[in-house]
Formats: sequence, C-alpha cells, structure tokens
Amino acid sequence: MQRHSPLPVALPAAFSVASADDLGVSAGRLRGRDLGRPFHGVRTRSASTPLSEIRDLCRAYAPRVAEHQFFSHETALVLCGFALPGWPYRPRVHVSAHRPRREPRTVGVIGHRLQARETAVRRTPDGLPVEDPARAWRQCGTLWSLDDLIAAADSLSFDPARGASRRALWEEIDIMGDVRGGILARALEEARDGVRSPRETRLRLLLVREGLPEPEVNWTLRDEGGSFVAELDLAFPRWKVAPEYDGRVHAEDAAQFARDADRWEAIRRAGWRHVRCLDHHVRGRGIPALRMVVAALVDAGWRPPRTMSHNLLP
Repeated sequence: MQRHSPLPVALPAAFSVASADDLGVSAGRLRGRDLGRPFHGVRTRSASTPLSEIRDLCRAYAPRVAEHQFFSHETALVLCGFALPGWPYRPRVHVSAHRPRREPRTVGVIGHRLQARETAVRRTPDGLPVEDPARAWRQCGTLWSLDDLIAAADSLSFDPARGASRRALWEEIDIMGDVRGGILARALEEARDGVRSPRETRLRLLLVREGLPEPEVNWTLRDEGGSFVAELDLAFPRWKVAPEYDGRVHAEDAAQFARDADRWEAIRRAGWRHVRCLDHHVRGRGIPALRMVVAALVDAGWRPPRTMSHNLLP
C-alpha cells in the first residue's frame, strides 16, 4: 500500500494547487490518489469526501474564487438559506464578476460577467463571498419559473434585514430592468410579506388562482379574552377557516408532532375549521387541497363564484 507524505497543516480541507505549491508541496504529491479533485486547480485532503451538496461544492471551489469574484444567482440564495425550487431541481454553482473583470471559466461552474456596477457582496458565516440577495433574486429571473420566483420573494421579505424587502426587490428591477417578459414584476405582484415557507406560498397560490378569497398570512388567533391561541399560516378570519400545508410524510419528531396536535385541537376549540393539507393533497394541480378548503369555506357560509369549477364544489 502506497504511503503518502503528510500535507502541511496550514492547508485547509480544500486548497488551491498554487497555495500548496507556495508551501513546497510537490507536483507529484498533488497528483496523489488520496486527494480529491473537485475542480481544476483545487484539491481536497480526502478523495472520498462527498460533494453532493451545493454548499460543499462551494466550499471546495472557494480557493479558486478571485478577489473580484463571488457566488451569485441561485447559488447565493442557497448559501444564504432562502427558498429554492423544490425537488428534483438541483441548483448549480454560479460565480460572477463585474465588468471589466473576468468571470471564471472552468468545468462545473457557470461564470457570469455582469454589468459594471458598485459591488454589494457580503460574506456568509463561513466566509464565502455572495451576491446581495435582491440582486441574486433578480438574476434568478432567467433561471426559475414564476412560482419559484414568488416563493423566493416571499422568503426574502420574511426577514428583510437578512434578505430583502419587496420594496428593495422592486428597486432592483427599476435599476437593472426586468427579464423574460416582465416575470419579475409579475412575481412581486403575487408575493406577500410574512410568509415563512415556500409550502405556504404554494398553498396560497393554489387557493387564490382558483377564485378563493385572499387569505391572511401568519394571522394571530386569539380567544374571546384576547389570549394567544395560535399563529395561523393562512387564515380566512371572516369564515374562521385555517388551511395549512403540512409536508411531513410521517411524524419523525414525536414531541413536535404532539405539540402540533395540541395546537390543532386549540384552533378547533376556538371555533375554527382547521384544514390540514398534506403533501399528496397539494401535489400537481392540488385538487384535493382545493376541495378540502372550498368545503370548509362553504360550510362556514362562503359562496363560491359562479366561475369556479364544479369539480371543486362539495
């Protein structure tokens, strides 16, 4: 079995060939089979280190990121923890630079040379340079569907200090322009503040696009004495109907499931109809979820519009 000489302790888990050369590591040692080669000019200390997650890929590519380059587009939103298209969509590694500087050109990375503009790059907690979230969202306008852009706008505006307010997103469109026939403006028109998850966005869009009333988002339910009962993802206060998207396949956390069950009972005791929409209810066109919510609203006295499809009516 071949024994490999130890690498200098100064080299991190992922390092550039140039930095290893500066520390006296030979070209032969850098060709060792014990080292990973995730990108041209980059080595990792272990060839068996899994790099299936985009965060891991970005950390591995970081030694190659020049001072003027940064992770952008969907990659920046991944690294900052904002909503992305759901499975089976797999985000790619995007790295950008502003003109006249050059973008990277290497296998496994999509490089972009952006318009000359003052930089707004920030750093993730682990030190990766990422595009400003509002700019990254606009850049995704060339990659994502309308509903995915709406979900991302909802996610960004939930915590504007960390992400971006809807006003900031509008300003980014005003400054840099819209794309694909105005898809970004259409997304912001359907985005709402206070949405915690893309699942909430998906359910809300299903409901309003089928002619149901616009639900309140993250509405605080209180009892007759004013005491807090629950925060409702979506709520129709006039009819006391609360639809929620629960995407769990089964209760992996028994304690959390018990707390949720107590919460559902508290909502019902307050005189509300709680409509729990599971993943299979919302899949595809979401017909089962729509039927459940329509039935609850009709039972509460809501009159559906004449244009509503008959197969949604109870």
